[in-house]
Formats: sequence, C-alpha cells, structure tokens
Amino acid sequence: MARQKVIEGAAAGGGGKQPPSDRPLGHFNPDDERFDDELRPQKLSEVVGQKKVVDRLKIVLDATLKRKEPLSHILFDGPPGLGKTTLAMTLAKEMGTECQITSGPALQAPKDLLSYLTNASYGSVLFIDEIHRLPPAVEEFIYPVMEDFRVDIVLGEGMNARTINMKLKPFTVIGATTRSGMLTAPLRDRFVHREHLDFYDETELTEIVRRNARKLRTEIDEDAALLVANRSRGTPRKANNLLRWTRDFATVREPSGIITKPITERALEMLEVDAVGLESQDRRYLSTLVTVFSGGPAGLSAIGHTMNVPPDTLEDEVEPFLLRLGFIQRTPRGRTITAAGLSHLGLKPPPATTEQGELF
Repeated sequence: MARQKVIEGAAAGGGGKQPPSDRPLGHFNPDDERFDDELRPQKLSEVVGQKKVVDRLKIVLDATLKRKEPLSHILFDGPPGLGKTTLAMTLAKEMGTECQITSGPALQAPKDLLSYLTNASYGSVLFIDEIHRLPPAVEEFIYPVMEDFRVDIVLGEGMNARTINMKLKPFTVIGATTRSGMLTAPLRDRFVHREHLDFYDETELTEIVRRNARKLRTEIDEDAALLVANRSRGTPRKANNLLRWTRDFATVREPSGIITKPITERALEMLEVDAVGLESQDRRYLSTLVTVFSGGPAGLSAIGHTMNVPPDTLEDEVEPFLLRLGFIQRTPRGRTITAAGLSHLGLKPPPATTEQGELF
C-alpha cells in the first residue's frame, strides 16, 4: 500500500541543521537548500490565491495553536490541481507535526487504515486524497475514529465474537475530493470545516509562475510569465507543468537559458497549446463536432467512437474546460458547439434556415 510520511525539522534526517531548543520540532528554515526545489508553499503566508480560504484557515490554525490542541477535521473540495494537497501539507508544517498521506482507492478494507491510525501521534495529520472513493466498509469504520478517536475491532465470528475498543491519540483528518457530491452525508458532516477551492485568476497564476521560476533557479521575464499563466486553465498544477516544459525548452534552444516571451511562444507552440489553453485533443473534439456532426447535437458515445477515445475520458478530461470557456453546450439531445467555439476554430455559424425555406 502506497504510503508517504512527511516529518519536518530534525525528523526529516539528511544531515540538516538541528532546530534551536526554543523552537518546536516541526520548525524549518525556508531558506534551507533542501526546500529550494520544492514548488509547494511551505507556509500559509506563502500561498498565492484562494484568499478567503486561506484567511479562514489562518483563524482556525492560530486558535488551535493558542489552545495547544489538534486541528478540527477539514474537507477540501474542488477541481484537480488547485492546491488541496498543498494546503493540507502546509497546515501540518505550520502545526509542526507529521503528515501521513494516503488515498481513498488505497484503503480497500478497514485493516488498510489501521496502520495509519495506530501510528498517528497527538495532533498529527492524516490526509486522505479522493476521499469520496472510500469503500463503504472503510467509511463506516472511520466514523468513530473521527468522532471519538476510537477503533472498534471485532475478533472472532458468531457467538464467540467479541469487540475490542482501542483508544487513539487525538489527531486531524483532512480529506480532499474532486466530487463532493459523491460523499455521503454522514461522512461529510463529520468534517468541522469544509472549504471549496476555485480556479485562479491571471494575476495569481502569474505570481505563482514567477515564484516557482525562482525556486527552479530559472530567470523568466514578465511577459513570458503572463503568457504561461494565460494558458494554464486557471490551475496552478498546469502552470507548473508548462513552466517546467518551457524551462527545458529554453535550456536546449536558448543559449542564455532565460525564458523570454518568444521562447515561451515557441515552446507552447511545440506543445500544441493555443492562446486560450486548448490542447490538440480539445481542438480535435471541436473539429469532430463540426465536421462529422455538423455542430451537433451529438451524443458523447458517438463522439468518442468517432475520435477513438473512451467517452469517460472526454467527459472527465476534455469537456470540463470547453464548458468553462462556453465552447460547447450539453443539451438533452447531446453536445452542441457554440458560436464562441466556432469563432475559436475560425469558422462562421451556419446560416439559420426556416421550415419554409427548406420546402423550396
């Protein structure tokens, strides 16, 4: 079972400097070289964007530190790549405690969760990604854990069965989900704090690109950073991926290695990312809808079979961004392309016809 344990400060190992005795064990120096290549923020004050969410988390964090008790359980929901994992790890670092990381699909039975629970120290964080994919048996098993910090273990079967109650040290469960509607009400209500993460704007993404370029020891000019931000679909993870690709391209094609606007344009052109962030498969989807289905309406399965792409891939990976841009519509009869989508492809809407005109 995949498992990652993040322990800050002296517990991180690797020959780093020991923290002074007047600092908590979890204290770290953000100027240490071992943190330079990490693109994730190390403190809440370093988080760019999601201002309202971060402000509320700061209140919760400061109150918890003053009372010297564990954080209340927190649920983050929102599209992929917006920083749910980053916020969870940042909270653990701010608390100066350890963070265990797992995911819903990795916990197939209650026994898979036991090792995480027994190893949880006081005030530590257990981060469960894609928590909506927890099997029902595991979900019911975690209810008393979250409420009473207690594990009920059944030994034996039938009339010889007996239950052992094992007390746990109070800790924090932080869940992340991309589909909050799939969470059951009992599980959702056990999270004291629920925060929704939304897409980032151009200014926030530009700042993220500039900061992460410095962490990658790469020089990038303002126009190039803005260009990367414009094509990142409002998602920091996408911005980081494009930044890394542009950095590699500049290293190979630009003697100075500096990421300039012309270099960025050439890099993104090779990657087939256009001015609004559409990739080749996105444009192929729109072209198929126009050339094969005359702009729609067309069923998702029909489009998928025509493109030789699984329909669920189109629904999960391609359509969400096209819907955000207003390039397609979902109707009861199927998918249709909009005037904005046709304009992006450089096509004009077909002329409207009347039933009378069709008779002639």
